[in-house]
Amino acid sequence: MGTDDDRTFPGVPESDDEDDAVIVPETGGAAPRSREGTDHARDGALETGAAGDGCGPDTCTCGEKTDERPVATDGAGVSNVDETGNLGDLEFTDPAEGVSQDVDNGEPDVRVGVPEGVELDTPEYSIRSQMNDIETPDEKTWFMELDEAVIDEGRCIQCGTCVAACPSDSIGVGDDDLPELVKMCTGCSLCWDFCPRGGLRYERQWKITGGEDNVKGAGDPITEFSAKVDDDWTDGAQDGGVVTGILATLLEEGEIDGALVATESEDEPWKAESYLATTEEELIENAGTVYNQTLALGNLDLEQWEYKLPDKSWDELSLALVGTPCEIEGIRALQDFDWDYQQQNEGIRAVDYTIALMCTKNFNYYSLMGEQLEEKRDISPEEIGKMDVLHGKMMVYGHDGEMILEEDVENFHDAALKGCDECADFTGFCSDITVGSVGSADEYSSVILRTEQGVNAWELTEPKLDYHDLEDKSAVGKLQGWDKKKAFESLERPFDPDAPRFIDYTDHAENYGTALNPHDEGH
Repeated sequence: MGTDDDRTFPGVPESDDEDDAVIVPETGGAAPRSREGTDHARDGALETGAAGDGCGPDTCTCGEKTDERPVATDGAGVSNVDETGNLGDLEFTDPAEGVSQDVDNGEPDVRVGVPEGVELDTPEYSIRSQMNDIETPDEKTWFMELDEAVIDEGRCIQCGTCVAACPSDSIGVGDDDLPELVKMCTGCSLCWDFCPRGGLRYERQWKITGGEDNVKGAGDPITEFSAKVDDDWTDGAQDGGVVTGILATLLEEGEIDGALVATESEDEPWKAESYLATTEEELIENAGTVYNQTLALGNLDLEQWEYKLPDKSWDELSLALVGTPCEIEGIRALQDFDWDYQQQNEGIRAVDYTIALMCTKNFNYYSLMGEQLEEKRDISPEEIGKMDVLHGKMMVYGHDGEMILEEDVENFHDAALKGCDECADFTGFCSDITVGSVGSADEYSSVILRTEQGVNAWELTEPKLDYHDLEDKSAVGKLQGWDKKKAFESLERPFDPDAPRFIDYTDHAENYGTALNPHDEGH
């Protein structure tokens, strides 16, 4: 840039009439310049004066404008805009071809490929680490918290409630049959809130579903029976085939369109998988008990069963769900809230009947069938025809019905799911119907009716049943009491049916010693 003496005023015409000239005052020693009629702004922009006297962007009345437009400067370099605000011609540099980007394996905060003489004022790489140091608010709970406190700790009971609860379908099931994150978590907290070993205070759900008496002893059911189905197909069923008989009747009467039950995997003997049975034949084929979880609530995505329900509108479907007490607690809690559970939503809303199987503990498939039976006891899954847990014994039968193992179930404790120890719900307090073997003679099932929906199912099935009063009510109450005592010893939190339904992660972490915001801990 030149000195003040070299400064020019763009577009200022010379005056021939000294009397009419307007003198531009001296600035910094520059010679006086004159201008006619029109005022010129000091920054070079033109303002129109009296009509017909001024120079505008497209016209000139003074005779001094030429095709060579002065170029304004902004202090940082030459701008491609003239004094009237018009954009000049742009020049582009063709991109280089066949040349790779300059890369460098040096420090991450050093820019590479910067043209000589160019200074870049950009944020340092350290801004990223500063952002990583921002703590997450305690009230926002992520899947990582559930992973830290329940799954990684071995406390997951494989009920699938977290999969069903996720409103963004971010949770799936891994090869180890445990929940895992399959896409970005939104931090909505629902997976934590509804987990029976995490945020769901399951004993509070008992009272919400079944009332005050559901927290005492074995609860206060409407009525109880010992029953069996009097039919030839019950030979392959568990203790009289009552569950299969009730479901078949509900299908026959048009009360349900299908029942979510357990089936045996085609690839791994005695490994349980979820299956939607829509005919009596399918129910009979899958009668019996498989002693590992199916993550049933994670299989309420009706799209996977669309081939079995081709003529049904999803919002009109009615289903029955057979599961362990924890699974029934989960579905009841999910149904209490009118939220959108995405892919699982139609399935959750469609469940109208729930049947709980009496349960003290469940097992990890690979630990039970692989380590305990095959490796330690030389019993391969292929030679097993039936399994049962009765009177505190693990019983294994061959395909010919001969017992090949009878052993205290406590000897299989290492194969049991650790989270089962915290469960005080042996009899399925949240279900419509509870079915098990405790309290009844061999080949009979103990049946507890808990709701009007359960009574309706029973009354429809009654003509097909051989039944009488429950033979040993005290046996059910005694085992329920034992189960509750075991849970009290295992729970690290207070057992309180009157407390709020959901437990904050911060409160849980305080009781269990788990990390707050584990993602900030480099989880």
